[in-house]
Parts: sequence; C-alpha cells; structure tokens
Amino acid sequence: MNDRDSIPDNNVIKDVKKTNQNNKNNNIYHEKQSRQLCALHALNNLFQNSNAFTKNELDSIAETLSPSSLILFNPHKSKFGFGNYDVNVILMALQNKDYEAVWFNRKKDPKRLNLNVIFGFILNIPNDCDFWKNALTFFTSSRRHWIAVRKFDSNYYNLDSKLKEPISIGQEENLFDFLQTNLAEKNAEVFVIVTKEIAQQNNCQF
Repeated sequence: MNDRDSIPDNNVIKDVKKTNQNNKNNNIYHEKQSRQLCALHALNNLFQNSNAFTKNELDSIAETLSPSSLILFNPHKSKFGFGNYDVNVILMALQNKDYEAVWFNRKKDPKRLNLNVIFGFILNIPNDCDFWKNALTFFTSSRRHWIAVRKFDSNYYNLDSKLKEPISIGQEENLFDFLQTNLAEKNAEVFVIVTKEIAQQNNCQF
C-alpha cells in the first residue's frame, strides 16, 4: 500500500459535503455514488458514519479472502481497483464490527420479520446497464448494486447512493411492500443486518 492509496477519493469528499448540506434538517448521513464503490457507500450509510469503513479496508478484506490471487484478478473486487466488492467482503466487514448480514429467503413473507431486533437492511439489486449512462459499468461487467435501508424515528429510508438524497419508504407496512417489490425482481437479494448476538439467538434464521 502506498501513500496514494490512503488519500480519500475527491469525489467522495465532495459528495459527502454536499449531502450533509442537503440533509442538515433531518441529520441523515448519505454518501453518493463514486466509481463502483456502492458497497462502501451502503456500509457507511448503514452505520451513518463516513469513517465506518474505507476503500482501503474493503480492499484489504478482499485480499484476505483471496490471498493467493494476483493483484489484478481478485474475485472479490474489481480488477481495475474501482470497487465492485462482492457479498463476501460485506459479510466480513460487518463481522469485524460484530454484526451479521443474514440472507432473507425470498419465499418467505417479509411481514414475519421482527423489526425490533433488526439494525437495518442491505439489498443487492440489478444495475441499470444502459451503455451511455453506465459506460464504466458496461466495460467492467458490473451488473449489481448495493443499497442500504435504515429506520430513523418512525420511518424507514432508502439510502441508495445513486439517489440525490435519502427517500422515505414509510413505516412498517410500507417497508414490507418495499422489500417484497425488490424480492420480486430477478436476482435481487435482501440481507437482514443484526448484531452477532441477535443472529446467534435466532440461529441466523429470519
């Protein structure tokens, strides 16, 4: 790792400043999309902290998961260094903070979830693959996008880094509809984020 690796991305810094201004009334932290760092943005938005995770940390996790991989061909991240982290990186990142991401079976009804013990949600959804709007996505074969959902006061919010600002989903019934709608999409996945203690108590079943 060299000094350049430790320098934060300027686009991330600029977007974070702009987002904090947009959300100063409701105090919701919201990182916006930079390169293919949606996994990083989803994690930081989930924890409401710009320093919860860094690109260097996620790169290090990817290297730990596949130590024998060549630098440009790590299966857990983009070979071009733009991000594009897979679910294994997110799982380990959360475990490092004593949280677990529990896969939710799409055959189950979201209404059976006990929202009182859930910290938040991370969704993996199909990416928009329009060539001209997403040239980087097209060339790097990224077809997935990570987003975070969390509750603030009585409402749940979609913290998708591609949004201009967080969007209110609504209350519990609205959240269930939101999750069900996304689960109906082909290849979409929902992960329930809970503490390790809660995951153990529920035998990782939600």
